[in-house]
Amino acid sequence: MATPQGVQWYAIHTYSGHENKVAMNIQRRAESLGLGNLIKRTYIPIEEEMKVVNGKPRTIKKKVFPGYVLIEMVLDDMTWHLVKNTTGVTGFISNGNRPVALQQHEVQQIIRELTEGPQKPKVELQKGDIVRVLQGPFAEFTGKIDEVNLDRQKLRVLIELFGRDTPVELEFTQVEKST
Repeated sequence: MATPQGVQWYAIHTYSGHENKVAMNIQRRAESLGLGNLIKRTYIPIEEEMKVVNGKPRTIKKKVFPGYVLIEMVLDDMTWHLVKNTTGVTGFISNGNRPVALQQHEVQQIIRELTEGPQKPKVELQKGDIVRVLQGPFAEFTGKIDEVNLDRQKLRVLIELFGRDTPVELEFTQVEKST
């Protein structure tokens, strides 16, 4: 760890829910200690997910790797101590005592997939889920999702009517997932 290596990506483990605070504190501490040239950036992979809450669609931002922050840095004794001693950090992803660098192409692929182009929000509803209809002529019926159409934001739900499964097309906002 004594000799500086090239800039590489590392993953650090944090207290869950403290990822943003940890990333900000690392950047601030690096600048104040004059190590900004060795700690290039921190990155928290986030994706959008659509949930239906009280019959209304809501897009929420969800951490892809909760409890982890990716950091692009030159690893030496000073940067290791800076990161390790930041409040909220529990440690590096390591092999024994040595932090393990992530593969450059893997990190680039994660960043590219999460930042390129218009990203369609993930939906918590999937084929096979049991849902309860909230509104419309089939309100209070339960059924099984047969098909999810993200583009149109519609579902085909099989509802039992007259002793047989009948396919019904519903909007995401018309159903809620049964627990």
